[in-house]
Amino acid sequence: QKAVSGADQPEDKKTEEPLGPFFYIGGANGAGLLDVYCKSKGWQRIHDNKREDYILKWCETKCRETYYNFKEGEQLLYQIPNNKLLTTKIGLLSNLREYERVMNKISKTLNPSQTRTRLLKMEDFFPESYRLDIKDERDAFFEIYEDTQIWICKPTSSNQGRGIFLLKNQEAVDVLQSKLQSIDEDPIYKKLPYKAPQARIVQRYLHRPLLLEGKKFDVRSYLLIACTVPYMLFFGHGYVRLTCINYNLASDDLTTHLTNQYMQKKNPLYSYVKEETVWSMERFNSYVNEKYRLAKGLPKDWVLMAFTKRMKDIMMQCFLAVKSKLDCKLGYFDLIGCDFLIDEDFKVWLLEMNANPALHMNCAVLKDIIPTVVNETLDLALEIFNKIQKGQKILPLELQCHFVMLYNGIAPDGGPRPSKSKTSLASLRNQRSLTESSPHIAQNPPKAMEKPPKRQPNGPSENPLPAPSKARQRTLLPVSHVLVSNVHNISGCFIMNSTVQSNQVCNCGDQYIVRLASVSEEDNSAKPSTEDAANKSKAGAAAPTVTASKDSSYAAWFQKTFGTKLPVSKEELGHVPLTSTQIVSLHLQSKVPDVLPRLEECIKPFRQLMTHAKRTPTSDDSKTADAPYCVVPSSEDKKKTSHRGA
Repeated sequence: QKAVSGADQPEDKKTEEPLGPFFYIGGANGAGLLDVYCKSKGWQRIHDNKREDYILKWCETKCRETYYNFKEGEQLLYQIPNNKLLTTKIGLLSNLREYERVMNKISKTLNPSQTRTRLLKMEDFFPESYRLDIKDERDAFFEIYEDTQIWICKPTSSNQGRGIFLLKNQEAVDVLQSKLQSIDEDPIYKKLPYKAPQARIVQRYLHRPLLLEGKKFDVRSYLLIACTVPYMLFFGHGYVRLTCINYNLASDDLTTHLTNQYMQKKNPLYSYVKEETVWSMERFNSYVNEKYRLAKGLPKDWVLMAFTKRMKDIMMQCFLAVKSKLDCKLGYFDLIGCDFLIDEDFKVWLLEMNANPALHMNCAVLKDIIPTVVNETLDLALEIFNKIQKGQKILPLELQCHFVMLYNGIAPDGGPRPSKSKTSLASLRNQRSLTESSPHIAQNPPKAMEKPPKRQPNGPSENPLPAPSKARQRTLLPVSHVLVSNVHNISGCFIMNSTVQSNQVCNCGDQYIVRLASVSEEDNSAKPSTEDAANKSKAGAAAPTVTASKDSSYAAWFQKTFGTKLPVSKEELGHVPLTSTQIVSLHLQSKVPDVLPRLEECIKPFRQLMTHAKRTPTSDDSKTADAPYCVVPSSEDKKKTSHRGA
């Protein structure tokens, strides 16, 4: 029946392809665990590296096209593109040095209470190291080297112990020096530097490590960057890696000095003792409690308490050293393996940080630890990613179990902290338009305008007050007490009552025009009321204008009002007007009482000054009423009018 039913179906009918979501796995490191996890979510695996319709991509090696085609906020991508800042020997060394130098410089200007995190001294957790790709450092190493010392030489980007060797005597150092010199002098490498061998570092060998049952060991822990926008960092316990044979400093066998599984597999005894080459952290903690707690005076559970805290602090400093340099996009996440060594004095040292840490399960302990690390890495990255997509609060995290939060880049309200990225062009334009539309924002004039205009020794100023124009003029002139600004159509504005109280010119930041205006004979006939003049004299924020009147009663009133004589003689009053600085200074230093007797002919020169707000008369009657108060200086008087900035 199956055969018949199959024959009845059209032969050209193709099997429908799955609709996704899709995931891609590149490489064999942890591929089985990743495949099981993703398929449990109902995702479909694809094998074409060039496809761009994935929701998760996990690759051992980074590809430029992958990051170029990455869709931020829509996809998850394993490995931050420039994680080499942490995961290469030179990158880690250089960034830790730079961070320590900058923080030491900053700490000199700040109180200890102002620093959020305590800076660890690099010499206390990172072995002394020198870069061999820099001539000065290379020469410094060759000068300090002593024949009794042991140093370890590592390539910057290799892992699994590849390319590592020990420098135990002067002969080995001389061989290294000659090789480096030949590389520098090789014309091929000068023309094609990318073909030169990768750069190296030399690191002081820690020759007195703590031993477990006579074997050297180190501790693999995990730094999980589950999200980069915002930063969400977690610490995860790993396992202890031991050598197959007992530690012997004089041995030339690298399996005695390097503890990673890749190197230990080269030892013929590995197949017999491989289950003893990896310990869990609980077993390590019990061993230290039993063997070293009383002998070394350690607190109980030193491994799970003090040692763990120290690892977290070191990881945190490494992250802070590159925090502002890592490429951050929503969807990037990374899992970094951190290797620590403990010496006989129980001092913790960071050996290196590794991208794409080994996820193989070749012994019983790793079968318990690695799946937990992989599953929770994906759980946390996916949960944070989905919450940000939906606009939900990230914390608390429902799937957090094994990993401990190390750094939280979330603002107190639950959203991402504001990033210190460069200001966008749109925001700059908005800020500029806001400044131009509000005189209160532009309280400080540009530096180019701070210098007062030069004056000729004989004759008027080189920069006379410009004639009123229809367009608004934003020229600011700093005076000793106020800011002075040119306003459009100052001579033709309508009178507006000042809303600023006395003595507020310096505080409110408003900008006013202070200028002189000549009064024609026709204007002298117009006599405003005494009440209006009193209101105008009380306006402390708006600086008054003074007319170069030839009336003899004006000088008497001026002296009685301001308590000083006119700076110029009565004969010169019509030709040499007062400067804006003199007028403003006199006006701010005086308060005209309401009971002060005023002469009608003396009140004419005072004119209420306009602010930036433009008033449009509502009717012809208002124009007629305000006309006597508006003074239009003649062209001959404009040439005589001058001002200065300070």
